[in-house]
Amino acid sequence: MTKVSIIGSGFSSLSAACYLAKEGYEVSIYEKNDTVGGRARQIKKEGFTFDIGPSWYWMPDIFEKFFNDFGKSTKDFYKLDKLSPAYKIFFSDDEITIGDTMDKICDEFERIETGSSKPLRKFISQAQENYDIAINKIVLKPGLSPLELITKDTVTRIDQFFKTISSQVRKNFKNPKLISTLEFPVLFLGAKPSKTPSFYSFMNFADFGLGTWHPKGGMYEVIKAMRDLAKSLGVTINTNAAVEEINVLEGRTNGIVVNGETIISDYVLSGADYCHSETLLKPEFRQYSDAYWNKKIFAPSSLLFYVGFDKKLSNVEHHNLFFDTDFEAHAEDIYDNPKWPEKPLFYVNFPSITDVTMAPNNCETGFFLIPIAPDLEDTEELRQQYFDIIIDRFERKTAQKVRDNIIFKESFCVKDFKKEYNSYKGNAYGMANTLMQTAFLRPNLKSKKVKNLYFTGQLTVPGPGVPPSIISGKLAADLIKKHQSN
Repeated sequence: MTKVSIIGSGFSSLSAACYLAKEGYEVSIYEKNDTVGGRARQIKKEGFTFDIGPSWYWMPDIFEKFFNDFGKSTKDFYKLDKLSPAYKIFFSDDEITIGDTMDKICDEFERIETGSSKPLRKFISQAQENYDIAINKIVLKPGLSPLELITKDTVTRIDQFFKTISSQVRKNFKNPKLISTLEFPVLFLGAKPSKTPSFYSFMNFADFGLGTWHPKGGMYEVIKAMRDLAKSLGVTINTNAAVEEINVLEGRTNGIVVNGETIISDYVLSGADYCHSETLLKPEFRQYSDAYWNKKIFAPSSLLFYVGFDKKLSNVEHHNLFFDTDFEAHAEDIYDNPKWPEKPLFYVNFPSITDVTMAPNNCETGFFLIPIAPDLEDTEELRQQYFDIIIDRFERKTAQKVRDNIIFKESFCVKDFKKEYNSYKGNAYGMANTLMQTAFLRPNLKSKKVKNLYFTGQLTVPGPGVPPSIISGKLAADLIKKHQSN
């Protein structure tokens, strides 16, 4: 039986493991931490449950397709609730609530700007067309050639690859709040809206068209489901198993070294941070130099706080965006002149509003996130300084006192991303999906220097985010199967 060793146990690794095991490969996963999930791990403390990584469940069709490929459904593993409302945005002088239907969203747009619902429906209709093309055609390509992008659908939309989301949105909408609302979804792709091709408006359809969902018990339920599926298919999962080296013999990998032990393998697939994965190779076998990685545009890092409150909070929803400061100024502090932002935007997630299992009775589970530039100085003093900044604004914008109701808080930032995930410069979301970092222009799924060595995850094809990572695992598995059959 052909043996495959997989490094890491995030969404992409678990996805690849399942597809390979289904085809009869002997698959073993090696995870450096003590639980599976990669960046999608979970903390349970004093009755509170925190997803410490991804917290948005978008593109439910991608998750469903994954489980369908194994004769299963998401409902075989976890219960999904569609959030109503999907989320709330706090501006300096108003609030926008995004409902769970287009009609509700159009009504809210009309409240802000009379007549805006008409261009909104047209914009989302085009976004839906792009979504169908992207999900059913483009993202299923392994990024081996620029010809993969040339189809009758993409040729007729070629201008959308050279125009930006920002220009498209601002052409049709003038109200700054509506502009920020429509530019928000592409932040999941890791770049400024002014640097993201307008074709990626399909993220707006994922938002307004498909809605925002919550798996009961948190996002980690998805990881547990994929783990259980992998095990049922015969995958062996090893935790506390740090991979120290990828072995190469006569130009071909023949396995890995884990905690000092050599594991013989026919194929090696790394779902760990791509740059770190290549450091496990001798320099002559690495595809990309330090200079290559340094000039790439990376998605932001994050300062995260996991906070337990001893009361239920008011005037908030499950997902909340605080855009009450200058969006452009914060973006410049991430991408153009990297530094700690003076007036940060931030995001807060209270899953216990939807799911009472995630907090003790009459308490609230709070997840606070500030996007920041990668590789910034990270100290406990800075973390506390920024917690004070956002909790003060949170109290003002939601008209409630919460500071004295904090039972505990834990933080996670640049140093932790590096330590826990070997993340390049402590990035949180991988490499941004800009025009020059799309499809075949991203780091390769297949090593060009070492035979039988493959990569998967958010630094390679198709890009950052949970659904793309699941797809990335399938693409890598398909390449291994294709190589095996040739």
